[in-house]
Amino acid sequence: MNLKIDTGNRQILRIALPISASIIVPQLNFITNNIFLGGLGQKQLGIAGITGVYYLLFAVVGNGLNNGLQALISRRAGENRIDEIGTLFWHGVRIAMVFAFLGILLTWLVAPMVLKWSLHDEEGIQMAIHFLYIRILGLPILYIYQMRNALLVGINQSKLLILGTASEAVVNVFFDYGFIYGKMGMPNLGFNGAAYASIIAEFAGLFAVFLVIRFNGISKKMQIFKKVTYQKAYTQLILTQSYPLILQHLISIMSWEYFYILIEHHGARDLAISNTMRNLFGFFGCFTWAFAATTNTMVSNVIGQDKKETVMPLIYRILKWSIGFAVVVFIFLNLFPRAFLGIYGQGEDFITAGIPVLRIVSFAMILMSVAVVWVSAVTGTGNSKMNLYTEIATIVFYMLYVYIVLEKMNLSITWGWGSEWLYWAIMFIPSFWYMKSDKWKKMNI
Repeated sequence: MNLKIDTGNRQILRIALPISASIIVPQLNFITNNIFLGGLGQKQLGIAGITGVYYLLFAVVGNGLNNGLQALISRRAGENRIDEIGTLFWHGVRIAMVFAFLGILLTWLVAPMVLKWSLHDEEGIQMAIHFLYIRILGLPILYIYQMRNALLVGINQSKLLILGTASEAVVNVFFDYGFIYGKMGMPNLGFNGAAYASIIAEFAGLFAVFLVIRFNGISKKMQIFKKVTYQKAYTQLILTQSYPLILQHLISIMSWEYFYILIEHHGARDLAISNTMRNLFGFFGCFTWAFAATTNTMVSNVIGQDKKETVMPLIYRILKWSIGFAVVVFIFLNLFPRAFLGIYGQGEDFITAGIPVLRIVSFAMILMSVAVVWVSAVTGTGNSKMNLYTEIATIVFYMLYVYIVLEKMNLSITWGWGSEWLYWAIMFIPSFWYMKSDKWKKMNI
């Protein structure tokens, strides 16, 4: 079985488009949750932003592990060392389960204190705490889901992601409607209904994909379901590759949670608007993140083939697609801002206040489409520590900006969301410099 890839446009789209579909469905789930929760009131929609970003803190731990594991699997695929792929996968799952247990423990013990210290509205605090007690129980499922993504993208089988995410979407909409509003004979769980629906949906998606892996022969070829003996060397390799990415993502999302806490100080409407902007980043940014994942796996694979001279042309080829999709999204959102903001059913005042923010965020997505490709290229080379250093430097400027603008100067959230321009511009510079410097050619993983 040959898992080496070429670097043409067809190969790029063959990997990226299924990843886009697999990313867009969870984002549809999140937007669906918010639309249903918006029916309960503006406060519920705003608190959904706080709880969503909190859960995202733990989700990105799995995402960092996923990116590191994906780079390793892609490298072994490029080197045609297929026998190691299943072993890497199961060691990744073991590490993920330890992280999941720690995440659940931390949420139950620490989250109430953090929320009580940082938020002002007592009713909103209790709402968020009870929601998170339930939602965090889905973390082990989410982490296995992410390890599965690393496996399928790493072996160039990203098209198989679609079935799992489609199953997840259907199940999520069904149980969201049933649990949040007490429809179809289900208990009326209100705000907490979204947490139960999300957990059930993630399990359904995971189950569907593992069935596909087993029945289409991948499990046999990769020896995915064989008994894998624990080996310390593989654990160390995965952690060495992943821990800078985990820290990078954690720092990024912690700063975003800090941003949302500052927004909460501006009132329920501004918090609700900011939650829709997160939806915007998640849904319309799915193409950008898909090209980022494609960059990671393709760069690692061709380096594994010892074709380092093809890396830079490959990056520029992916960049054209990433920027192109971002520009289309930018044009659509700026032509029809009311169409997007109107789906939350919050009235004319909400839409009017949200339009300037949307215009700022839509341009930031173009900057993001450039930056994430270069950042992911660095990940593909194996130098994940470079990404961590870049993130730390960026976050210092980001947090200073949002604190001064939102807390000290008390400017509008339109200015606050201008921080995304600053963030992606700074993320781009060191990653671009590193790839241009050719220092990555000396890396070996």
